[in-house]
Amino acid sequence: MERWAGLVDDLDRWSVDDDFWIRRAALLALLPQLRRGAGDFERFGRYADRMLDEREFFIRKAIGWVLRETGKKQPDLVYAWLLPRCARASGVTVREAVKYLAPHQRIALLAAYAAAPPPKRASGHALQ
Repeated sequence: MERWAGLVDDLDRWSVDDDFWIRRAALLALLPQLRRGAGDFERFGRYADRMLDEREFFIRKAIGWVLRETGKKQPDLVYAWLLPRCARASGVTVREAVKYLAPHQRIALLAAYAAAPPPKRASGHALQ
């Protein structure tokens, strides 16, 4: 992304596109830098927050994937972002996001997800 500074305007447009594959691409375009412990987590957070309630599996999986990879280097950032959103997150998002977090963070997020009222969740699927 640092080589293509003008691309962020395109990503902003992609993140609200009607086509879920384009929205997913906006999320995943931020992954390489976030995976390295750098990148624009704030931008990812804005995109993901808008998409968190979507029912499309590939969007929910992509959000969890980026959170999981970011959590390898910045677990506190992922924990702080996801905890207040557990009631809106799907099971696949939470399952992916917690994989590399510290045990106490994983337990807290899974408990917050389990305690959330089902109607607020993007999916009725329970964590397995």
